[in-house]
Amino acid sequence: MTPLAPAFLGVEKSLRGNRWELPEIDDRTGLALAQRYGLPEIVGRLMAARGIDVDNAEDFLNPVLKHHLPDPSHLNDMNVAAERLAAAVQGGEVIGIFGDYDVDGATSSALLQRFFNAAGARTEIYIPDRMREG
Repeated sequence: MTPLAPAFLGVEKSLRGNRWELPEIDDRTGLALAQRYGLPEIVGRLMAARGIDVDNAEDFLNPVLKHHLPDPSHLNDMNVAAERLAAAVQGGEVIGIFGDYDVDGATSSALLQRFFNAAGARTEIYIPDRMREG
């Protein structure tokens, strides 16, 4: 039976009964990260423990949302929908926005309306009645 590694930060048993153990890491990578990016050594070690190395550290430290989002054209019929919306804007059609009564639904409906209005489109928002329409 191999002896247990010392408990990380002295936590022998967490609230869930788990023992905290620091995973094996390449100390050289952690030190290199800390030196290159001016980070405390513990931060470099934690990054190395999470699989971050010098090659992908910049994206980890300074993430850009567009690098982490999928290409929307990969969604089924997204290009068809985009072409249809563009035709509606150019043709002066009214664009119906069906929202939701919760905060993210109301906010996204308002954002869509502002976007389409700025593009010169006419819009109508419909939010279902929570009591009558569920």
